[in-house]
Amino acid sequence: MARPAHPVRLSPPAWLTAGLKPAPAPIPWAAVLRAAVALSAPLAVGLAADRPAYGALVSMGALSGVIGDTADAYRMRIFNIAVPQLFGAIGVTLGTLVFGHGWLAVGALTLIALVSGMISSIGAVASVSGLLLLLNAVVGAGLPMPDPWWKAPLLLTLGGLFVLVLTLLGWPFRRAAPERAAVAATYRTVAALYEATGTPAYDERRQDVTASLNQAYDLVLARRARQHGRAPSLVRLLAQLNVVIPLVEAAPAAHLRALLYGPLSPAVPAAVRELADAVDEGRTGAPALELPTPERPAEKAVDHALRHAATVVHQAEPDLYDVGDRLGGPAALQVRARRTARAVLLSGASWRYGLRLALCIGLAQALVSLIAVPRSYWVALTVTFVMKPDFGSVFSRAVLRALGTAVGLVLAALVLAEVPRGWWDVPVMCLLAALIPAFSAKGYAFQTAAITPVILLLSDTLSQQGFDLVLPRLYDSLIGCGITLIAGYLLWPESWSTRVGDRLADSVADTAAYVACAFGGPRDDQGGRLRARRKLYRDLSTVRSEFQRALTEPPPTGPRAAAWWPLVVAVERIVDATTAARIRVHHGAPAPDPDEVAAVTRELRELADGLRRTDTLFAVRAELPGDEDGVLAPVRGEVRAARAIAGPDLR
Repeated sequence: MARPAHPVRLSPPAWLTAGLKPAPAPIPWAAVLRAAVALSAPLAVGLAADRPAYGALVSMGALSGVIGDTADAYRMRIFNIAVPQLFGAIGVTLGTLVFGHGWLAVGALTLIALVSGMISSIGAVASVSGLLLLLNAVVGAGLPMPDPWWKAPLLLTLGGLFVLVLTLLGWPFRRAAPERAAVAATYRTVAALYEATGTPAYDERRQDVTASLNQAYDLVLARRARQHGRAPSLVRLLAQLNVVIPLVEAAPAAHLRALLYGPLSPAVPAAVRELADAVDEGRTGAPALELPTPERPAEKAVDHALRHAATVVHQAEPDLYDVGDRLGGPAALQVRARRTARAVLLSGASWRYGLRLALCIGLAQALVSLIAVPRSYWVALTVTFVMKPDFGSVFSRAVLRALGTAVGLVLAALVLAEVPRGWWDVPVMCLLAALIPAFSAKGYAFQTAAITPVILLLSDTLSQQGFDLVLPRLYDSLIGCGITLIAGYLLWPESWSTRVGDRLADSVADTAAYVACAFGGPRDDQGGRLRARRKLYRDLSTVRSEFQRALTEPPPTGPRAAAWWPLVVAVERIVDATTAARIRVHHGAPAPDPDEVAAVTRELRELADGLRRTDTLFAVRAELPGDEDGVLAPVRGEVRAARAIAGPDLR
């Protein structure tokens, strides 16, 4: 008897649908309110003054400010909003000067795209600045702007400054609240880490701690770099953040202890959460800790770190001259400027991205110069958004941009067809603008769907084309996505590799150096070990992000990245095991034999060399004899596991 045929389920692959799943992020209600006011108020003022085009330009500038407002600390938000506005003003000025000049506009926008792409690799503020430089240049070269030439950049800048003013309204009342909240959140992630010791959830919780520490140190140290002298509130926050590090260092030892002897006392994570509440509320006074008596080295390490943290957290006035940046503060401004200029001009990655973006923009502008496409700036606009370097995979962005634009255009079509132009634009803009921060937190496709009707409505205010804008914008978006897929993705060999092998190899080599430093360096070089460990985890966090991006690429890149993923986890576990061993030695366990340390570091260096020579993983049998009861036994086990995943191809 023939078996009944199973129905074939046709469903898109996971790498294609990953970006369509909304991220579980809360709605930022304050940002929603700011966006609604910032984009609708200028339209109302423009209509009242009988200058709707002026109001639309101010709203466009406000839209740029809303997109760039991604920081938490107020001082950083000033830079995140104000600096990109300067580049946006330069961009629209250059675009206005070449408006209607055909091939001159093609050459100018191509050059601007090269500069935009190269500076985007510097950092978060530079990335938004590069985006606005090119974005506003494209708009200026594609839409007629009011005369004289300085009006458009002035109005756009006013919109960005309006967002900045709205953002800073809470500064007198909250001041250091974002920094304090970040430090308290770090304590809470550490509490969750201790709760997860001895369980499979430990690795995920440790990644949360790394991300939280990165954010907290970036906020506090960035604020310190711009603050003259040592403000007591900032010194206290820095001291409270510094004493988290011993707790984080003791966690791997506590995890190993929980695997061997059972879970930790619930009093430990409860005490850490109590410290988080004390940081959040600014409480001082004598701490009251009820902790079990420690017996093993790992328990002693946790107890010592927790009591020290409690003392510092509840201390009212830390010594202004005894609180160092244990993990290293930012370098002087001149030094950072020289490093940045050198990195931009000499970096192969910076030039490659700049050339890719310039090629795509040049093709987009050349195409619309040869073919009569109405309001064709939308093609280059699509290329600009899709090629943004820190939005994720270029391939995925192109697909998600097309889908998000289609959804956004449906909404825009309803508005343009049913809502009369004029004062009705104000409440409609208020509603549409509020969707931008709410949807942006959910993912790129959702952000595109929210931004598209806003830009279209503002463009209609400038061009007065009405419903006729809708279908041309869809065609332009599809053309822009096609140019990006071909000229910005398929033509570049690096698009078809994981692009993380060398960086992962560097992290493995740094892990070898960390093992040598932990057991072979000077005994009093605690700061050096801390900096090495934090750099390792920060680099591994970056590698993990690169892998997450590569997983959304089509085959063969996505499957190849998935094959390498266990090695990333294995390297993180090696660092954890090394830290746990160091903590045990510090609290009384016998130190490992130097030959044992040398064997481990040798295996790691061979692994790093092998990763640089191949894109294919080959298992290698690692012989690492040693004391099975010694502190390095878990480290050797993790190294053997890593070598079983990958090594040099010796066949």
